Amino acid sequence: MRDLFDRIIENKGPLGKWASQAEGYFVFPKLEGPISNRMKFQGKDVITWSINDYLGLASRPDVRAVDAQAAVDYGSAYPMGARMMSGHTDLHEKLQNELAAFVHKEAAYLLNFGYQGMVSTIDALVSKDDVIVYDVDAHACIIDGVRLHHGKRFTYKHNDLESIEKNLQRAVKIAEQTGGGILLISEGVFGMRGEQGRLKEIVALKEKYNFRLLVDDAHGFGTLGKTGAGAGEEQGIQDGIDVYFATFAKAMASTGAFIAADQEIIDYLKYNLRSQMFAKSLQMQLVIGALKRLDMLRSMPELREKLWENVNALQNGLKERGFDIGTTQSCVTPVYLKGSIPEAMALVKDLRENHGIFCSIVVYPVIPKGLILLRLIPTATHTLEDVEETLVAFSAIRERLENGTYKRLSAAVSALMGE
Repeated sequence: MRDLFDRIIENKGPLGKWASQAEGYFVFPKLEGPISNRMKFQGKDVITWSINDYLGLASRPDVRAVDAQAAVDYGSAYPMGARMMSGHTDLHEKLQNELAAFVHKEAAYLLNFGYQGMVSTIDALVSKDDVIVYDVDAHACIIDGVRLHHGKRFTYKHNDLESIEKNLQRAVKIAEQTGGGILLISEGVFGMRGEQGRLKEIVALKEKYNFRLLVDDAHGFGTLGKTGAGAGEEQGIQDGIDVYFATFAKAMASTGAFIAADQEIIDYLKYNLRSQMFAKSLQMQLVIGALKRLDMLRSMPELREKLWENVNALQNGLKERGFDIGTTQSCVTPVYLKGSIPEAMALVKDLRENHGIFCSIVVYPVIPKGLILLRLIPTATHTLEDVEETLVAFSAIRERLENGTYKRLSAAVSALMGE
């Protein structure tokens, strides 16, 4: 028998092993100042491409005024208790009704947090006799929700229709034996690649297979579709999504989330979502703030238009300069480069220190070894000048990556550290 902590001390994990070199800079960095296109990092001004404030609502004076007044009126505690016991209000109901109408569903239910809410939603929707089929590149909250499932679950290759159908066939055979049903889970927009889920094609498969569809549309809500109702609206199949999920943490620039579906399904979920039944109600500050933000999503299409002006300028500029941005179909803008983790660290440090560009870096184990993914999130607050400055910087760092500058720098650092 060994001490429980021995394993933790010996093996920090694929990311944790880099903590001494990365923490405070590459991971757990501290961006300071008002949330905007330009913020401060370690005392320096940087163009920020890592903030999911898609519509630029976070620092708008009219939004902050509503947040501030709600804090004055209600404080940070009201309402106290879980929704089922003592934490329910007319404004919670109002927000739910307006969210349901916005995403074209009969009913909606508020969730305190997106991650927690998705885990609990999956848990509530399925029993041990049911089968889950989900995208291999699904977000961690989906993966963790699926882990709670006591029945069978299958992953399909990312956005691969042949693989989806093959796994639905496997699911049907098992469900016929157990007497259960099938839940298929996709994202509306995959947050790393920026690709939309193949929702239209998945919905079409309902003609052949009896399954229900749950969609996590965190990055699509507020950014895609004619009215901003998300990837389902964009693809013309919102009615085919049985349970629609979105978070306030992206386009709404706040905290919280919601699920939307037919009234009967929402009635069931609100009595069976353990993360909501046994958690304090979403505080009134956030509810009132969400009502304000939702009204702006409905009434100010110019915010979405400015967002997409910046998205198109950035993505087209990168493609014109020969950068690989994958097959993104959303605001999420991935830039794929080839290199090691030490090279990635040297590259990102150059971007931040010498070019004033702050974007997220993604390496193994999130993506395959030998790849570097720089993820940029355009917002409505960015300017075309920000885009041009970033394109110039990316051309410079690509040249240094390809001529071996970052490899030499990373080798020198490793030698100094005795590695």
